[in-house]
Amino acid sequence: MEIRARCHILVVPSITFLHLSITVMDRLKSSARLMIVSDLDHTMVDHHDTENLSLLRFNALWETYYRHDSLLVFSTGRSPTLYKQLRKEKPMLTPDITIMSVGTEITYGTSMTPDDGWVAFLNQKWDRKIVTEEASKFPELTLQSETEQRPHKVSFYVVKEKAQDVMKALSDIFQKHGLDVKIIYSGGMDLDILPQGAGKGQALAYLHQKFKTEGKLPTNTLVCGDSGNDAELFSVPDVYGVMVSNAQEELLQWYAVNAKNNPKVIHASERCASGIIQAIGHFNLGPNISPRDVTNLSDAALQEDVNATYELVKLFLFYERWRRAEVENSEIFLGSVKADFDPSGILIHPSGTEIRLCDAVNGTKKSYGDKKGKQFRVWVDRVLTAKIGFDTWLVKFNMWELSGDDQLGCATTCIMSIKDGNSGASFLHVHQTWLEGSVVKDQSSWLF
Repeated sequence: MEIRARCHILVVPSITFLHLSITVMDRLKSSARLMIVSDLDHTMVDHHDTENLSLLRFNALWETYYRHDSLLVFSTGRSPTLYKQLRKEKPMLTPDITIMSVGTEITYGTSMTPDDGWVAFLNQKWDRKIVTEEASKFPELTLQSETEQRPHKVSFYVVKEKAQDVMKALSDIFQKHGLDVKIIYSGGMDLDILPQGAGKGQALAYLHQKFKTEGKLPTNTLVCGDSGNDAELFSVPDVYGVMVSNAQEELLQWYAVNAKNNPKVIHASERCASGIIQAIGHFNLGPNISPRDVTNLSDAALQEDVNATYELVKLFLFYERWRRAEVENSEIFLGSVKADFDPSGILIHPSGTEIRLCDAVNGTKKSYGDKKGKQFRVWVDRVLTAKIGFDTWLVKFNMWELSGDDQLGCATTCIMSIKDGNSGASFLHVHQTWLEGSVVKDQSSWLF
């Protein structure tokens, strides 16, 4: 819920748009097929799911079917500091665009390059010093940690019973100062004071206009949320929306008043990322069967043709299930995997050692079941493919293992041969280097 010092409809700032991030624009030569804009905590990330299965289901679905022609946007109330902390704790994909601090910061790509045009727009009729001084006079408000205080966001905690009265009083005070601000209350405790033009919805409207200016407005946009600071997302024109099943009371109340009869907004029956997958299917936005939901990964019904991304996802799901003893320990089964590697193929291991690919696969025999009953998951991220020959592909991606609290990852480049039809793929060459932040302890059971 929110109270605004002045009442405005959702508008896009009238400024000159700079070109989009080179990373985003280079990857997509035309409009994105689908842009998913999702909150993180309790929406994309389920903090009650200790195995992170719903998030991993989404990861496998996105990398297999959407990464190459769609856009992933994380829209979070977290500051950059807490956002980066969450990435170290959970098996998250790398988004194309990150909206942080309740829509006050927009960044692009892995370098998180800020959008200068958005910063300039938010500076209008905003005085952080006055906001801080006036809000500090209310004993009901407790200042949040220093990491959550941002150039265009001042954040407090307040109990639900006091929230409405405090918000109304603050709104009157800021209006007398001539400030154009909005006050958002979410999660039953978080009170954020922002410039009027800020917010998750305004940030998304800004991005839509930016893509439209470039002639690349996404074909479909799906917004996903669970709390009050997500409500604005559902008000952006021409978007599909999903409130996950575990959505909080404040968002459900907003929905009952504003969107109950809107066929483009649903309240999912599934929690968090599983609810997002459910919405993709409900609105017919694209494939919605995650490879993680398939027991037989060789099932050709999952795809129209064999493709490099699917082969990668299939390989690493096998590796995870092999070490968790969720597949049969047999020479025949391992041999079928080994057949996907060229007999003369070479691996350059992250340690720098050069070995044959088939020997690397043979080395996995001893690791069967070593993670049985343990928290062990594997996923791929940022899969990018390029055809470099008649049936040859260059594939770059990051591969991660999550074992307990430790993450181990490597940047990987491989060359694959893919024949026409469904005859499968063959790995010809693999080169890996450790990713920054990897906790390298035992490399003996590394797949490659």
